[in-house]
Parts: sequence; structure tokens; C-alpha cells
Amino acid sequence: MKETLARLIAGEKFSRSEAKQILLNITEQKYSNEQIAALLTGIQMRGITVDELLGLRDGILQTGTSVDLSPYKVVDIVGTGGDGKNTFNISTCTCFVVAGAGYKVAKHGNYAATSVSGAGNVIEQHGVKFTADNDKLKKSIEECGFVYMHAPLFAHAMKFVAPVRKALAVPTCFNLLGPIVNPCKPQCQVLGVANLDQMRLYKNVLSQISESYAIVSSLDGYDEISLTSDFKVAATAVEKIYTCKELGLSQVRPNEIYGGASKEDACKIFDNVLKNKALPSQKSVVLANAAFAICTFNPQRPIEDCMAEAKESLESGKAYEVLKKYIAINS
Repeated sequence: MKETLARLIAGEKFSRSEAKQILLNITEQKYSNEQIAALLTGIQMRGITVDELLGLRDGILQTGTSVDLSPYKVVDIVGTGGDGKNTFNISTCTCFVVAGAGYKVAKHGNYAATSVSGAGNVIEQHGVKFTADNDKLKKSIEECGFVYMHAPLFAHAMKFVAPVRKALAVPTCFNLLGPIVNPCKPQCQVLGVANLDQMRLYKNVLSQISESYAIVSSLDGYDEISLTSDFKVAATAVEKIYTCKELGLSQVRPNEIYGGASKEDACKIFDNVLKNKALPSQKSVVLANAAFAICTFNPQRPIEDCMAEAKESLESGKAYEVLKKYIAINS
């Protein structure tokens, strides 16, 4: 580690293989917490490179529990978090709408870190029992089109840096890894980021690990399509700024997509959306994100067609049926 830190202080960058080896050394407990803290702080101050992020990802996947969902083509829909907006569970709602439209969705998530309710919270509120059993996970995606993988059961390397990250109490490169370490390595990815710097970083990453992707960011700082402003999409086939009007939707106010003050509040909004009983603004936000997720399966398809599919899934009750079936399979 002494040589590694010396290189970092000198401004050097690590190759993908070197970054992977650093991660493996962390899991083998070859470094002290003080050394890990110095490493993470140095990388954060200098800025992580694409190769370094990919190398750390390689190490996490190698030391974690993998999931085989073949022969299915799947999409993961996730936000980086940390935008401080405390929206309701938009990404997780979106997953069920996309699955209701007939696509396979494999979500990788966790409990909330900076908001009231994360994917793990809202799914657990429905009585679902998390598992890393590959047969059970595959059964779920086969029978209802959706599966959820709770990150702590898979990314074992994270526990070796958890005490340091907690003590530092500032973002590190490990905050960037959550959205790209899905243990089933999905072919398609929808990733919400809170700023355009992260969009550029993840575009370079996803172009190397995904068949098709859409990175979305609202220009007022939401890590998803919030419809509170114009938003940018960097996708496999297109990169442009959209207005709400282009999707046939109205702009919404921030308070209309607020997630509430408790996990129970967030769960109620989540259920109301999938029952098609939510506020029009809440419904519209989910449909917008679902449309771009559907588009990852066919990047050349007009977004209007994808929006129509998402709307049919939600309004016909198919999205809610997926939720009910998923709960029955996994409780």
C-alpha cells in the first residue's frame, strides 16, 4: 500500500487490472483501515477514472455472489441516490411498469441511505424475504418478470470498507459502484444521475459493460426523470435534452413527487401508483422513466411508442399484477 499511496500522491492513475487488485487486497484484509481511508480520500480528491471504476467493479463482482438469469435479456433501473430530493420510489415503481409491459427486470438495490425509503425498504414493506438463492431468483423472473437482488447479500467486498466509509462520512468512489455491480450483469441499464459530470463518467463506463443503456438526469438536480424541469438522456442511440412536452406530459412541482415523512408514507404512494390511483404527476413521472427503460430493449424505437406501452401496462393493471405475483412468489 505504501507504493500505491505514493503513486496516488504523485497524481498517477491506476489501470483497470491494478484497481481490481487493490479491491482484492482490501477483501483479503491486506490494508489497515487508516490506509484504506487514505486511499479513498486520495482518489476522491483527484477524481476517479473510468478504468479505476471498472477495475473496482471487476473486483466486487469476482468476490461477490453471482446470479445467472440466462437466457433472459434483462434491464436494471436504478438511481445513484444522494440527490437530497427525497422522492417516492420512482425507480422501483418503474420496474413493475416495465415488467407489466412484458420485459424482464432485474433490480439491484439496497435500503435508503439519503432518503426515507429505498428499493429494499419499499419491497420489504410488502413482506418480501430477500434471498441470494439463484433458483429462487430465476423462478421470480420467469413467473412474474421481475426480480430484486438486495445488495448486501451479493457484494461481499463492501463490508470490508463499510467502517471506513462510515468514519469518513463523505462520498467516496464506492458510492459510484452501487449502480454498476448488479450480480446478474444485466444487458440493459437505466441509470439516473444527479449531475452531468456523473453522466459523462457513467456513459464511458456503461458503453463498455452494457449492450444498451439510458443515463438520465433532470437539469434541476434529480437523479431520475422528475419532470420538474427539462432533462437530459445519454442513451445508446441518442443524447439529447428533452422537455416534458415532448413526451406529451406536463411539468410537475417538486412537492408532488415527495416521498413522505416515513417508510409507510412512501409505501402508500408506491402502491397507489401501481394501482393507478396516484396523483397525475406521480403517474407521469413513472411513465416517463418506464418509457426510456423500454427503449433500451430496442434503442431505435420512437420514445412515443415506448411511452404508449408503459401507459398501457399501468392503466390496464398489468403492472400491479406483477407486484402481486412477485409478493406471492417471494413472501
